[in-house]
Amino acid sequence: MPKTNKILKLGLPKGSLQESTLELFRKAGIRVYSSNRSYFPYCDDEEIEVMLIRSQEMAKYVQDGLFDAGITGQDWILETGANVKQICELIYAKSGFKPVRWVLAVPESSKVRSIQDLQNKTVATELVHCVKKYFSKNKVKAKIEYSWGATEAKAGILVDAIVELTETGRSLKANQLRIVADVLSSTTRFIANKQSWQDPWKREKMENIAILLKGALAAEGMVGLKMNLRENDLDRIMGILPSLKRPTVSPLTISGWIALEVVVEEKVVKKMIPELKRAGAQGIIEYPLNKLIA
Repeated sequence: MPKTNKILKLGLPKGSLQESTLELFRKAGIRVYSSNRSYFPYCDDEEIEVMLIRSQEMAKYVQDGLFDAGITGQDWILETGANVKQICELIYAKSGFKPVRWVLAVPESSKVRSIQDLQNKTVATELVHCVKKYFSKNKVKAKIEYSWGATEAKAGILVDAIVELTETGRSLKANQLRIVADVLSSTTRFIANKQSWQDPWKREKMENIAILLKGALAAEGMVGLKMNLRENDLDRIMGILPSLKRPTVSPLTISGWIALEVVVEEKVVKKMIPELKRAGAQGIIEYPLNKLIA
């Protein structure tokens, strides 16, 4: 196949979001192959040119047109103040499918109980601009300093408090830290350069990617079920099956028998299948879903 002249420059996050992002793209049907040392992975879509870059820098590079589109967190869009088009929200993170939180935390032994207790104190964080706005909104004057890493270790030793990113809070607890307040909730976003968004070909390409990514996320935790049953058992089977919409029902060549297909949550299948069998379903097949396009 001849190489196309039309290319979409796409930035994907390197670091904590990298593996979950590449897996999401794989489920969306776009395979990106990356080695540990490469910043320029191969993509099996010849119209997409991929570069891996830290999420913290992504929005600025997309704003400046170095990428047509990129994946980054809403937190870094807000932190950099980047002027970009937000195509869609993609709710996934390093280890789960829910928003991440930036939290204000102190050592468990600290006397700090609220943000007001940090008046004239020192706070370390990577998210300096957003944290300054948060303290200003709460009318608390504090020194907000940039942390170059190992932020959790600084609390109570080098600084009075920290604002750190967390998904589960387990790491904070492991480091004997206590959450005082939530500063910001953030989700992953698919963003575009505003000039690139005005290009008809690039816009359609980005919209297509967004549809596939959202479909891949919608399929998380869902499976398909197929089964055969007697028409007389349909009402009883329908009473067992929760579904996104009414199941697809098709006649079989055997008189009085039908085939039924439905999408359900994977977590309920192990309980549901024995009930379906007892209610008369036969030939039950469970299959995984890569994409679910509503």
